[in-house]
Amino acid sequence: MSMLTPPGMGGKYRVKGDRYPRMRRPRGRRKTAFATVAVIATLSLLGWGSLQLLDAFTGGSSQASASGKKDSPPDCAAPGSAKDDKPAPDPAKSDVKYPAPKSITVNVLNATDRSGLAQRTSDELKKRGFKPGEVGNAPPALDKKVKGSALLVGAPGKDTTASLAVLGTQVAGGEKKYEDRKGSDVDLVIGDGFKKLAKKQDAEKALDALNNPEPSPKPSPSRCER
Repeated sequence: MSMLTPPGMGGKYRVKGDRYPRMRRPRGRRKTAFATVAVIATLSLLGWGSLQLLDAFTGGSSQASASGKKDSPPDCAAPGSAKDDKPAPDPAKSDVKYPAPKSITVNVLNATDRSGLAQRTSDELKKRGFKPGEVGNAPPALDKKVKGSALLVGAPGKDTTASLAVLGTQVAGGEKKYEDRKGSDVDLVIGDGFKKLAKKQDAEKALDALNNPEPSPKPSPSRCER
């Protein structure tokens, strides 16, 4: 062996003749290293897959808990934003003030061929607190032409609308009609389907519900309020 040949060198510097031990990494260590890398890669892949499955079933809560932050729902608004405005008023709480029956003058007109029906109905309305007005037959434009139970007629306007609503509590199925005329009195035109006024007890309940409407049910709390 030449003394000039560097120890452990191969290739063109390899010593010819007597064999010289080469400086190579043992093959056993290389296999162990490859096996270790493969195991780490497999475990990483399994862990990543498990996180993806957990995220799919929990809706991203796993990522939120891992980062230590909770994602706010998309419908949550920051304080002071437009969504912090006051809620819309309850439509059941109307600002309409319904008059008492004693302040409503009712003209009872008979559009049927049954005699005495208008007078009996007017007398019953008087017992229930309404002011009696004209009693007689319906005008030719309505005579024998009202097929329902009754037709409630009044001048257009907010006050008349409220009076017709109060009178409507006394007649089941009465239809409302507005015509161009003066005065605040209203007409009850009796039709072919009329038998009698609503039961007094039922009319009182309907009138009470008109003046004291039940509040609308509260909506379920949003994710922000829970």
